[in-house]
Amino acid sequence: MGVSTTTDTAIDATARARDLLGVTRLTNQALTTWLHGLPGVDQVGCEARAAALGTRSIKTTSKKWAIDLAISMIDLTTLEGADTPGRVRGLAAKALVPDPSDLSTPRPAAVCVYGDMVETAKKALGPDSGVKVAAVATAFPSGRASMAVKLADTRDAVKAGADEIDMVIDRGAFLSGDYLTVFNQIAEVKKACGDARLKVIMETGELVTYDNVRRASWLSMLAGGDFIKTSTGKIQPAATLPVTLIMLEAVRDWRVLTGEMVGVKPAGGIKTSKDAIKFLVTVSEVAGDDWLDNHWFRFGASSLLNDLLLQRQRMTTGAYSGANYIADDSPSTAY
Repeated sequence: MGVSTTTDTAIDATARARDLLGVTRLTNQALTTWLHGLPGVDQVGCEARAAALGTRSIKTTSKKWAIDLAISMIDLTTLEGADTPGRVRGLAAKALVPDPSDLSTPRPAAVCVYGDMVETAKKALGPDSGVKVAAVATAFPSGRASMAVKLADTRDAVKAGADEIDMVIDRGAFLSGDYLTVFNQIAEVKKACGDARLKVIMETGELVTYDNVRRASWLSMLAGGDFIKTSTGKIQPAATLPVTLIMLEAVRDWRVLTGEMVGVKPAGGIKTSKDAIKFLVTVSEVAGDDWLDNHWFRFGASSLLNDLLLQRQRMTTGAYSGANYIADDSPSTAY
């Protein structure tokens, strides 16, 4: 049985979903029929297209622009049980000044932490840095908690100052076909976010099939997610190019259907500038250039920043500085 829908936002999401599905009552059967009616993913075709996009080369001048854009799209992240206030302040300092040797270097989009570290991150970044504070919530990374706990987790993070909330869906409910529960939980968390933007983590590595990735993407958007996100970074495979391509198709088609844009965030396993540029090319070719902005596309890949900085220095000076010349404040996780 689905979670009871009691909030205004949840009611609004339900009403809109009824209109889009063409039903008078939103039920699990109605969602199942609609989601399973989406076109199936051609696995061979999807992987072939992703591979082809991954081989595209870009001009040197475009590469400089792409590296700066990728830096500006990073959610600089630490999500470890051993996180300390000092570690979070260090990560915030890296976000404020990514490369002390070149103050023209763009800042990342956000610093992402656990909810209890939001206040520390917020103070360290200051009110005018332009760097957002994102918090993982809803019993990240497993999502195994009661709805009351998930909502309290979200509200605590928002109260502490989080600008963005990264929630995890109930994969058990999704994989068992209980789409209404997943829908209602996303809608309830969206309400708890207030003015904070909601990123919905689908944990695509556990969804098994590309068809499930497509269905989870549409379900997340139906329920009011502002972003759809691949992974927690704790499960492999994480952010693959074919999965991200499917998600980009979903947000593109959602915009055609509703006129609304939804963001995309691949997270986990993106480590090099070459990888990042492959994703940016895919964004441009599949969703369109409107998504080439950190308001609509993010990388959940802290270790990526150092490689981007090294490549940026090489293009500026003509020589590699070497990894030892870049402060390595990124956590061990590939989030």
